[in-house]
Amino acid sequence: MVGNIRLEVVTPEQYVVDEEVQIAVAPGSLGEFGVLIGHTPFLTTLKTGTMHYTDDKGVEKFVFISGGFAEALPDKVTVLAESAERRKDIDVDRAKSSMERAQQRLAQEKAEDIDFNRAKAALERALYRIRVAETR
Repeated sequence: MVGNIRLEVVTPEQYVVDEEVQIAVAPGSLGEFGVLIGHTPFLTTLKTGTMHYTDDKGVEKFVFISGGFAEALPDKVTVLAESAERRKDIDVDRAKSSMERAQQRLAQEKAEDIDFNRAKAALERALYRIRVAETR
């Protein structure tokens, strides 16, 4: 089939993406998945990672996604993310600072007041944000 689908990426604060796309590829919790026009409907959870899509003009674009859900329909993909940022909106300096703070927390092996799972999640988010921002 030839045609475009509607892609919506929404966070609790804002619409991040709302446009017609040729294909959308997202980081599902069971693996990366892609959606084209006419896709079989499904619902899945998302993990932290990079979402990419090709807009209706053929330009590939990237979005950082952190958790949430995705619903695929034959003519639409809706992503409800805990947080999401387009590549152009990512503050790389802030992401690098977050990465450094998380690395410092993880290096404190004997600190009792450190939540290591939270620090690992913060490090993962920072690394993906940097990776998305530096994608060429």
